[in-house]
Amino acid sequence: MPRQLTTLASAAALTCLLAGCSTLEESKIDYKSASQAPTLEIPPDLTQLKRDSRYQVAGSASALASAAAPAARTANDAGTATNQAGDVRIVRNGTQRYLVVQRSADSVWEPLREFWKDNGFVLTTDQPELGIMETDWAENRAKLPMDFVRKAVGKMFDSLYSTGERDRFRTRIERTDKGLEITVTHRGMKEIYTSALKDQTVWTPREADVELEVEFLRRMMLRLGGQNLSSASTAVAAAAPAASTTTGMAPDVKVTRVNQLPAIEIQDGFDRAWRRVGVAIDRTGFTVEDRDRAQGVFFVRYAPPGTSDKEPGFFAKLFSSEKTTPALAKYRIAVTSKGDVSTVQVQGADGIPESSANADKIIKLLADEIK
Repeated sequence: MPRQLTTLASAAALTCLLAGCSTLEESKIDYKSASQAPTLEIPPDLTQLKRDSRYQVAGSASALASAAAPAARTANDAGTATNQAGDVRIVRNGTQRYLVVQRSADSVWEPLREFWKDNGFVLTTDQPELGIMETDWAENRAKLPMDFVRKAVGKMFDSLYSTGERDRFRTRIERTDKGLEITVTHRGMKEIYTSALKDQTVWTPREADVELEVEFLRRMMLRLGGQNLSSASTAVAAAAPAASTTTGMAPDVKVTRVNQLPAIEIQDGFDRAWRRVGVAIDRTGFTVEDRDRAQGVFFVRYAPPGTSDKEPGFFAKLFSSEKTTPALAKYRIAVTSKGDVSTVQVQGADGIPESSANADKIIKLLADEIK
């Protein structure tokens, strides 16, 4: 009897150990750049232009677009110590969160570069003149279950494991009359099976993870504020709950028509509407060439779904000597405001309102992402 009890106890303990080890560590972030893996096949409307400066470090001089914007609304800040580190603070305005820093743009650019590098990312876009940097696709390895087999094989075969998800983040820095505003936007992809035999997969977009955006903003605040990550409380999330990631348009946003052309109507003044549209552009993955806040215009590039304007896949790049880039069409996203109501419209590269079917597609994409 004692021997049988010992055997049963050992088996139960082993079962509990395996079950415990397989629990996902959702609270941890451990990114590994996907630049060492095959390039993701991304739908054409989400494709980014290749940059020749992929691994180059641009000069320290920056000419971020600046303009005298209308007076900003008073942000609803929780005012707790966890929302501020030195002269850097997290501001919550409705469903949006961003950092406000009382420094020059040049002084924060290099620390932000190092921040993403230290978090396991490779920058594919690094443009101080536009105030935009974007990471390569990366995988959060902390989501992998640390089961018995993975512990046994160790790091030697760690590359055989995959979460089936990839993340990419865009950081946007903009001068305002309140100081520098820094926003972080997330784009996600997930791998799904396309055959009944589960022998073929394709990468498809998934919902933006607002909690990840808030977490990286918090870590960025601590880095710029000169504090250690461990010294901060996780009460930021409690003080400013994460915004909903449900699909569909926000209640104060609607798609309408102005002069028989598609448009978005936002129940907000210019300052907040500009920020909301900017975040939607970043989440949707448009290539931003420039922006002019004084005129309320984003200069972007876009390729409609179903076109061949997309970057070649991993093997095409490997065995081809051609260095082609997608010829994405140029558009302007114009934001105009009258009081507390703002209108968003699509213009051609010449500034004339766009009347093609692409205007409807762009308006629909942005309206679904404006939160």
